[in-house]
Amino acid sequence: MTTIALDAMGGDHAPRTEVEGAILAARELDVRVLLVGNETALQQELSRHKHSGLPIEIVHAAEVITMHDSPSQAFRRKKESSLHVAARLVRDGKAEAMVSAGNTGAVMTVARFVLGLLPAVDRPALAVAFPNMKEKVSVILDVGANVDSKPEQLEQFAVMGEIYYRAIWGARRPRVALLSIGEEEAKGNELTREAAILLKQLPLNFTGNVEGRDVFRGNVDVIVCDGFIGNIALKISEGAVEHIRAMLKKAIKSSLASQLGYALSKRAFDDFRKRTDYSEYGGAPLLGVRGVTIIGHGRSNPNAIKNAIRVAAELCRSRVNEKIEQELSAIAAVPARG
Repeated sequence: MTTIALDAMGGDHAPRTEVEGAILAARELDVRVLLVGNETALQQELSRHKHSGLPIEIVHAAEVITMHDSPSQAFRRKKESSLHVAARLVRDGKAEAMVSAGNTGAVMTVARFVLGLLPAVDRPALAVAFPNMKEKVSVILDVGANVDSKPEQLEQFAVMGEIYYRAIWGARRPRVALLSIGEEEAKGNELTREAAILLKQLPLNFTGNVEGRDVFRGNVDVIVCDGFIGNIALKISEGAVEHIRAMLKKAIKSSLASQLGYALSKRAFDDFRKRTDYSEYGGAPLLGVRGVTIIGHGRSNPNAIKNAIRVAAELCRSRVNEKIEQELSAIAAVPARG
């Protein structure tokens, strides 16, 4: 049974959402969940639910890192936070992965400096799954762990993203592409042009450059970029989805010709909402750190927490870190390229 340390105090609605998500995971998945946070608050929340016999335990943490805390200051000053305690559980081998819907910057900082990086990794990368037009998923990374990146780091992101895609979605040869301002090799900035040279030499199914409009088309599976561009793409996409949802909802309510039309329109809207629901994908893995770290959305609901735990367990069982280390070490051993 895989053991997951859950930062139960991190999300916008903690600890209620985290406790409910942990109960769902413990019931439906083959996992043991360590709820990390204020013991009294967690006991009270657990008492509201039937959880007898479930593999759930409480690990006390005296402090909480809030969404308003500076990541660097919180890392230094709140050593007994639920996030720190969860990371130490992974570091010390008492859990195999940690999940948090808390302060993203703080999660990345704690994971990087408490867990440390894999030996072959220069920088970690945050990977996010996007639903695409092929009714599948495309993964984009990095979406914010690094503001500036070097070509060699984009090369590592490509390898880590490809391994992640294989582990979660089962594709044998995921299609990997580089996000740029044009499909032609000559287009892009110095970073993307140099990265493309490296990616072409990898034993990956590299298909070349894609543009921003291709993110949702589903013609590629893994899209690589630096964290500055990736984070902008992520936030624009989230805003666009919310805007489209609001427009569809308003249109359905204002232009109904009949009750039958309402039922059909609402069914289509509900289907769209489910396809674009972040909670179905759980959270974003911070690839490249020792142990497995999943970062959830601050407003995660219980289903999102459950799915974040599911993704964490799947990455542990697929030995994703071992594969990342092996493949990056093999690349590093190849004579100079470019």
